[in-house]
This record gives sequence, C-alpha cells and structure tokens, in this order.
Amino acid sequence: MLPQDRLDQILQRFEFIEAQMSAGSGDIAQLGREYAELRPVVEEIRAYRAALDAAEQAEAMLGDPEMRELAEDELRTLKAELPGREKALQLALLPKDEADARPAIIEIRPGTGGEEAALFAGDLLRMYARYAEARGWQFEVIEEAQTELGGIKEAVVHVKGAHVFARLKYESGVHRVQRVPETESGGRIHTSAATVAVLPEAEDVDIHIDPSDIRIDTMRASGAGGQHVNTTDSAVRITHIPSGIVVTSSEKSQHRNREIAMQVLKTRLYDLERQKVHDARSADRAAQVGSGDRSERIRTYNFPQGRMTDHRINLTLYKLDQVMAGDLDDIIDALTTDAQAALLAEMQG
Repeated sequence: MLPQDRLDQILQRFEFIEAQMSAGSGDIAQLGREYAELRPVVEEIRAYRAALDAAEQAEAMLGDPEMRELAEDELRTLKAELPGREKALQLALLPKDEADARPAIIEIRPGTGGEEAALFAGDLLRMYARYAEARGWQFEVIEEAQTELGGIKEAVVHVKGAHVFARLKYESGVHRVQRVPETESGGRIHTSAATVAVLPEAEDVDIHIDPSDIRIDTMRASGAGGQHVNTTDSAVRITHIPSGIVVTSSEKSQHRNREIAMQVLKTRLYDLERQKVHDARSADRAAQVGSGDRSERIRTYNFPQGRMTDHRINLTLYKLDQVMAGDLDDIIDALTTDAQAALLAEMQG
C-alpha cells in the first residue's frame, strides 16, 4: 500500500511552490526546478487517487438495483486499471539520481584486440554520435587520438541535452565485438573489446580545485592526424597532483583548451566523489570499465550473427545494423526498467 501521508506531503509542497511562483516570491529558478521535478509525480498521484475515488463511487452504487450492472462494469474496468496506476506512481516516487538531468562526458578507449579494438572504439564513437543526433543532443568531440588505420586510441566527448546522463549511464563498461576484421584474409572471427566510461558533468558548485593542486603544461599536439590535431603549441595538459588524473585538450585555442581540460578534470573528480558516496561504484576509476579484458564485458556485438547481447539483463536483439546506426532506445529502456525494478524491490524489501 502506498504511504498516503507522503503523497499528501508531496501535493502540499507542490501547491505551495505553485503559489510562490504565482506570487513571484522566493528563488524563482530553484522553485522552477523543483516544480518541474514534482509535476510528473503529482500527475501520477492525482490519476491514482482519481481512480481510487471512482472505484469507491462505483462500489457505493452496487446497492442500487437500477445502477448495479453499470457499477459492476465500471468496477471491473477500474480494478484492472488500478495496479498499473499504482506501479506508475511507485516508479515516480523512486529516489532520483541527482545527476540524471546533467550533460555527460563519454570516454572511449580500445581494450584487448590491437588495431581491431581501436577500429571498434571508432564504431562505438559513431554509434553514440548518431544516437545523440537522433535525440537532438549536442555531441562535441573534445579529444580524439586516431590510429593510422582510422581507429581510435582515445576519444573524449561532451554530450549536452535533456537527461543525457540518465540515458547514457548504463553504457559504462567493456563492450566486446566478434567479427572478421578487414585486415583478416583467412575469414576468421576475432574477438576484441573497447571500454566506455560515462561521467555526469560536474557543476562549479560540485568541485573546488585548489590551484596549487594542479600543474598546467602547454605542448605541441601530436598524433596520427584528424581534425583535432594541429601543429601549434596550443595543446594543454592538466595534471591533478593529489589524484594523479591527467587531462589533455588539443583544440586550436589555448584558452579554449584550458576551459575544456578543466571541465573534464572537474567531471572526473566529481565522478570519484560519487563513487565514494555510492558504495556500488568503486572509488577506483578503473573499476567502472575494467581493464579492457574480454571477460569483463557488459555487452557483445556479434557481427556474423547480426546480434547484440547485453549480459547484465540477458537481452539479445537481432538488429545489429540498427544498433550501430544509433538505435539504442530498446536497450537503454530495458536497462532503465531493470534498474527501476531493482530499486522497487530494495524499497519494498
């Protein structure tokens, strides 16, 4: 049974915020954010209670011979509807990850498999770019080091838009690929891997960096070509001495590089803090994606069979071409539903 006193408190808070906003008093920006968070919950509460009230009214009519048949029909419909209403409200009441609405930094690196792993890392980068485009997000590659064959040694991407981290956070881990490499003349299937880390972007209020804790070096960008490599001394490398985190940025503007590198550094430090707070995530950054070893996979992309399997929820989809073209909603929706079910079980247990 849902806690009715808690539902009352939410409704009262929502009505108070509405009154404050109408009067133009208080911190309008903060009230607006809270209003936006509470509104979908309040809609579910009102729909659930409306269904309960209608069921009570239908039961009350059962004693009236003229209305009995109509009331029975109404009651059957409402009783079938109520479990769904209750489930929707339970999901709306689940504790929110405060980082869900934030932009994200995606880091992609090849793992086991040499050049084929680097090529697959490039495929993953394009997959996320297409997914972002389909959702109307801004997808900015801020660091990309390419191999001579067009693979990726490392890519760091900034993704902005609505609920970016909520949609992408389950992508963190080792992605395994099984396919015949273009460089393989014998037609043998190779297995290789790439790691993906998705970090919620830090805000200035989250992380304070002491200037004495960082070392900033400028250097000449180097690499195997690509639009993000240039020949001036504008590339910036920032080392955070206490944590050992090193961030580089190689855009054409040195000033812009400092901004980008500091933002990525703050995001990585914020992620470390989140890992400490949430016991489920290790304080060691490497634990998020593993070492790149094939055995630590979260997902397998099997090209000969045209299938993708997510091992965390045992979901297999036979539409690999669409997945690689950025059609990720089926996977992400299933992972989100699984995470919500686990949270519900935890709250009810």
